Amino acid sequence: MSPRSSGANRTKPADQVGELRDLVVGYAKQETLEPLQRLKRFLAFGVSGALCVGIGMGFLMLGLLRGLQRLDVFNGPTQRNGWHGSWLIYVITLVVGMIVLAAALAAARRPVGRRRSDGATR
Repeated sequence: MSPRSSGANRTKPADQVGELRDLVVGYAKQETLEPLQRLKRFLAFGVSGALCVGIGMGFLMLGLLRGLQRLDVFNGPTQRNGWHGSWLIYVITLVVGMIVLAAALAAARRPVGRRRSDGATR
């Protein structure tokens, strides 16, 4: 009797389909879900860090605005609430905010190079 004709080595088509399904599901989990679960921690730190930096920059811009409002250059000696050029304070704050934003975007778009042993980048 040959091994082909023995009934113990034959598998049913339903068993093969089930085994193939288990193999595909296991591969999909290994290649998609597990890397995403590992990245979850880094994503959480990134989002919370960006939120903190954004709130901090908002407070810094508000502090700059309030600091400029206290200067006598923008307030005449006889006027306590400002003069016709008090809008300039808001323009200065807006320009400083745009400069900080442009610097942050330029730093984010700059390619990260590998460091050589002599300190030069590729």
